[in-house]
Amino acid sequence: MQLNRSDVLLMAFCTGLIVANIYYCQPLVILVAAEFNLTESQAGQITYLTQAGYALGLFLIVPLGDMFERRKQILMITAIAIAALLLAALSPTFLLLQMACVLIGASSIIPQLILPMAANLTSDEERGPTIGIIMSGLLIGILASRALSGSIGFLWGWRTMYFIAAGICSLLLLLMARRFPQSQPAFKGTYKTLLLSMWHYIKTQPVLREASIINFLAFAILSGFWTTMVLFLANPPFSFQTLQIGLFGIAGAAGALAAPLVGRWSGGKNPRKNLLTGLLLQLLSIAAFYFTGSHLYLFVMGIILIDIGQQAIHVTNQTRIYTLVPEARNRLNTIFMSVSFIGASFGSAFGLWLWEKGAWALFCLGTTLVVLLNLFIYIFYSYKIKVNHGKGTD
Repeated sequence: MQLNRSDVLLMAFCTGLIVANIYYCQPLVILVAAEFNLTESQAGQITYLTQAGYALGLFLIVPLGDMFERRKQILMITAIAIAALLLAALSPTFLLLQMACVLIGASSIIPQLILPMAANLTSDEERGPTIGIIMSGLLIGILASRALSGSIGFLWGWRTMYFIAAGICSLLLLLMARRFPQSQPAFKGTYKTLLLSMWHYIKTQPVLREASIINFLAFAILSGFWTTMVLFLANPPFSFQTLQIGLFGIAGAAGALAAPLVGRWSGGKNPRKNLLTGLLLQLLSIAAFYFTGSHLYLFVMGIILIDIGQQAIHVTNQTRIYTLVPEARNRLNTIFMSVSFIGASFGSAFGLWLWEKGAWALFCLGTTLVVLLNLFIYIFYSYKIKVNHGKGTD
């Protein structure tokens, strides 16, 4: 079957609300630190533990989408996500909260099952725009999650946010059971063979390798920013509360609006131009963050630039890998997104380390070096493509 417009919009809606589970914790770090008598950096561990759990789920669970019927898999994992969110809400100790966050991350991989499902059910011409629309839902979910959790945490405490998230996922479970189409897999081997086959694709697909490496570093920049900005805004000269900090997520809405447009460009003759644009926008965003001082308009401008840049990089790379081996889209997506969210986890930890060593100025310097490294990798692969006359590339 082919997806119609309402199917795509429903997938975007579900993707946004489920991916939000990973990001609710970011504005809540200050409240968690106060309740468990921790430093803000210690409480910030829940951000990268959630992302590490997501990477683990991507690697171990998402490949099964090439082996089992995707709709049934989506419903089962959503049920696990509900249990994990309730565990977080009821955690009596920080250790149990940390464990719950890993489970929340691992069970929030449903968007990475929805995307290959959508790619399989759309034509080659519509694949880029469809991915762009679903990615818009994903980014809106990320941005709205920060604003929502900051507000809920301020009004009713951080535990309430996790109870609400469990309720949202319960409603989505019913909606997806009723509306999602079945998507039959093509892989007939064992789970071990399935996992081992991913190594084959890493060795034989240079586009997959480049896309994954670039996304690793791009996600590290974005995740490092959203983790560290909470500490930046919570301290002088701003001294904002979680409600005010969460509202800054709305500034990234421009990135969500850019995703469908990037999706249309990503299938063009030279999608690599999108990657360069995204990397340069990340560089400009860090410059805006560095010179913010007490001028919040520069900070907001930086948020808009970093989110648009991330969309240019991510949507383009995801569209590129989906054209490589159609029958292995879940496995390709597993490799790509596992590497991306290991990068996100690294970025959060790296951002917190930079903050401890030299506050905001050192964070901006450290992330600038990461973007420059990414630009070097982009240039290196561009040179290889030129030397090989485009063989094995897009």
